Amino acid sequence: MIEDVVRQSPHLFLGSRLKRLGERMQAEVARVVEHAGLPIQPAQYPLLAALDRHGPMSVGNLVLATGVSQPGVTRNLARLADAGLIATDAPGADRRRKVVSLTDHGRELMDRSRREVWPHVERAVVELCAEIDPRLTSRIDAVEAALDRKSLDRRALEPVRAGLEILPFSDELAGAFHDINARWIETMFVLEPTDREVLENPRRKILEPGGDILFVRAGDLGVVGACALQKTGPDQFELTKMGVLESARGRKAGEFLLHATIRRAMDLGATRLYLLTNRKCAPAIHLYEKAGFEHDAGIMAEFGSRYARCDVAMLYRGPLLASPSPAA
Repeated sequence: MIEDVVRQSPHLFLGSRLKRLGERMQAEVARVVEHAGLPIQPAQYPLLAALDRHGPMSVGNLVLATGVSQPGVTRNLARLADAGLIATDAPGADRRRKVVSLTDHGRELMDRSRREVWPHVERAVVELCAEIDPRLTSRIDAVEAALDRKSLDRRALEPVRAGLEILPFSDELAGAFHDINARWIETMFVLEPTDREVLENPRRKILEPGGDILFVRAGDLGVVGACALQKTGPDQFELTKMGVLESARGRKAGEFLLHATIRRAMDLGATRLYLLTNRKCAPAIHLYEKAGFEHDAGIMAEFGSRYARCDVAMLYRGPLLASPSPAA
């Protein structure tokens, strides 16, 4: 059986999967349009809708109104012109600024589309979203807004530019695991027996039961952070002993390490990932919230007594969460 590589790497190939999904939805809408006997492709509707709503527009304004690239707009305009749905002209003496408008035939087909196609498609999409998540469209808005704030290439290249690298556990790094965590714990709290047990025996307490430990190296600074996944039940892990040296502040080493550790938890089959901390660790809590952890009273009741300093418990509910195993 051939595996679907796009589905198996959902975050790496998210853009490709969204494009595939868009093409599938447009092909299915095309059958609705064909049933209505209209010579319009679904990808052309945003352009027609913009002209219908705003009246004659320049190509540049059509790009802004639809969010489609200028080459894409130009290609579709040529097809719509060939079909007699739009006309172009250059007002006044300025022959360089072409204005696009609907023809009478184009307005007629838009009227038919609003009656015979759009209500049925919109109802079907509302039904689809209700089955999955009624907030789906607002979440797409949020994705676009987040990319406006910081593009995907910036997000991808930041760790590279900062010289960040994830390292697996080795016995040579056991000392760094101990020292990095002991330093921040002793600065804010006191080392408890459960801390010492894990920090002094990482292979026996973390790795051998099925967990893992990752490190982050920051270029010339060397290893600056560590984070552990302690297996506490079938498909259940505690994200614990995460610390980053102050010397790496500003390089986003903690965020880089946290996301790598969450991905590693999912690779290990985690369907339940939680952490325990203290409200004094406000910057860390903000980082956890941003990554997809939510405050959870059930986790506090079940595990909070493990540390005397614990007054915050969080459960991961982010997008990487694995599906429960059949035996769960």
